[in-house]
Amino acid sequence: MSTIEEKLRGILEGRDLGDITTELCDFSLMEQNATAEAQGVQPSSSPDFLPILGQTVTYIVACVLINDHDEVLMIEEAKQSCTGKWYLPAGRMERGESIIEAAAREVFEETGLNAELTTLLAVESAGGSWFRFVLTGRITGGRLKTPADADAESIQARWMRDPKEVNLRSNDILNIIDIGRSFHKQISPTVTVGSSLWHGNILPTRYSHKRNYIRVLAVARKRATNSMNILISEKNAHHFPTVELHPNRSLHSTLRKFMIEIFGAELPQHRPHGLIGVEHAASSTSTEGASTDGICLNLLVAFRPPLEEISIIGKCIWQQLSESLDNTLGRIASSKNGSIPLNVVR
Repeated sequence: MSTIEEKLRGILEGRDLGDITTELCDFSLMEQNATAEAQGVQPSSSPDFLPILGQTVTYIVACVLINDHDEVLMIEEAKQSCTGKWYLPAGRMERGESIIEAAAREVFEETGLNAELTTLLAVESAGGSWFRFVLTGRITGGRLKTPADADAESIQARWMRDPKEVNLRSNDILNIIDIGRSFHKQISPTVTVGSSLWHGNILPTRYSHKRNYIRVLAVARKRATNSMNILISEKNAHHFPTVELHPNRSLHSTLRKFMIEIFGAELPQHRPHGLIGVEHAASSTSTEGASTDGICLNLLVAFRPPLEEISIIGKCIWQQLSESLDNTLGRIASSKNGSIPLNVVR
């Protein structure tokens, strides 16, 4: 059996934990519904909800590709509803695809170019059943689509210095373009830009989940020793606290309700820092016995008060980390760009 530190290193190195998350989930939809009913609130989701692409969940991929001239790859839309408007190469994932496969397909269909995706840049969520995975990478071949190549996917593709100079389908891409440009300004993924250390290349880990989860990597320092500790759930087996995503609530709402279950209504000051891993496998019969499209988001949460001032009411304990992991998570938690942003959008 892997130790907690081995599991944490596995997440940081992009390896799956092999956990059967349905058995290690600390706050399932059924338990969330029971808590709501105890408070006189009618549950808004069936406890049997399963994430299935094209039916109950929507996963979007979008690619921010930057060339050596700091130009971003854009496409002119062909859809009647937005003809003549420009956007990033993007589209819906299809059943049977991984996140990376969907992103590479969309780039090729809409731009004519082949891309090697190297890292996630951001994950966005609207409610608990719509997600957009933003990736970047490098062009490896192909031919840039011209108006002569126009089809149902796009009219043309073009490298642009300033996307704001054209008629955009939506301004929601401007922030992620800025993130992509900042990331690409690095000589390597670990150099310091200004005062911020950037995360390295983080691609989704191929691992199937029956349902959608957030795995919480909550850290706090012990005042007496200044050592970093990580929160461990003792339910069934020692593991990182895990909550099932509610399909009809924002991720922030689901996370807050979960934290209240662990720490009580007077929550200590804490900050969801960002993602240090995403797990997903193309829809197939999962290790948990169902053909679904579940994801698991490994979210780093940093507490401001010292461990001695944090009360726990749930079945959790703190475990001190080794010096090497203390240093690694300390660097991530202290840097604005040390993890992948998880943005809740409307």
